[in-house]
Amino acid sequence: MHQRILVTGGAGFIGCNFVRHLLAHTDAAVTVLDKLTYAASPPALEGLPEDRLRLVVGDVADASVVDPLVAEHDAVVHLAAESHNDNALRDPAPFVHTNLVGTFTVLEAVRKADVRLHHVSTDEVYGDLALDDPQRFTEDTPYDPSSPYSATKAGSDHLVRAWVRSFGVRATISCCSNNYGPWQHVEKFVPRQITNLLDGRRPRLYGAGDNIRDWIHVDDHSSALLTILERGRIGETYLVGADGERSNLEMVQLILRLMGRDPDDFDHVADRAGHDVRYAIETGHLRNALGWLPTYGDLEAGLAQTIAWYTDHEDWWRPHKAATEAAYAAKGQ
Repeated sequence: MHQRILVTGGAGFIGCNFVRHLLAHTDAAVTVLDKLTYAASPPALEGLPEDRLRLVVGDVADASVVDPLVAEHDAVVHLAAESHNDNALRDPAPFVHTNLVGTFTVLEAVRKADVRLHHVSTDEVYGDLALDDPQRFTEDTPYDPSSPYSATKAGSDHLVRAWVRSFGVRATISCCSNNYGPWQHVEKFVPRQITNLLDGRRPRLYGAGDNIRDWIHVDDHSSALLTILERGRIGETYLVGADGERSNLEMVQLILRLMGRDPDDFDHVADRAGHDVRYAIETGHLRNALGWLPTYGDLEAGLAQTIAWYTDHEDWWRPHKAATEAAYAAKGQ
């Protein structure tokens, strides 16, 4: 068991939920390194045990910050990343800086200090599948990224594998499907639809809504990350998913139904450029090799919990809502 864990990007959506999971399910002391960009949520770390949690504000690409921090810890879980595709299409530069240079910086730090690393990636590195393709992504699927976001994440994965092979870095990689749950910024698909409805607006659906995503509750992703950190085989990649394939149209209609609205009460908007068609995750390797299983096997139950959270935390998401919708409106979305 790792007693001192550094979580990069630990104030972001997945990061803060993982930190909360660590503190609830282990005795580890946790340090969060986060630049506190617009997508970070310091309130998500409030009320947690102060004797076990430390927040360091800094850039993951800054070796003068990263190197001494890494040297103080037994393990690093590297979550820091720019992740919103719409932002990547508008300005790819931050994605190159954080996702590529940041990962390089972390790799050099763990190499020098001989610290265990788990690198968190995305299923988007594999590109997309046709709607009628019976296959799912596996650990052996060739990389075929299609956006600046997924390309920089693919590049970061290649760096990790090269550092494992060339320098003996003790690292694992996980590629996860689309997450939903508490503390997710309202620019993202699920919280945008939920908060639109809470705000008296209609949900907004890209194009025809045929694009399929494989959804997983962030709590299940967190439990998978801890399982891989504790029991994963060095050099291995693990795909994380919960068999939650739904089209964007189905997701919008499910949210509408769970919130007591007509399933057709939404607006179609202009589609995203280069919008991947379908993601689907085969998670047999993670489940069979490490014995992991999701808690939210029922997507509807997970969404209902998420809707309840956003309903109860309007004070958290409200300050970001107007600017987010204005930015989408400027693009006709």
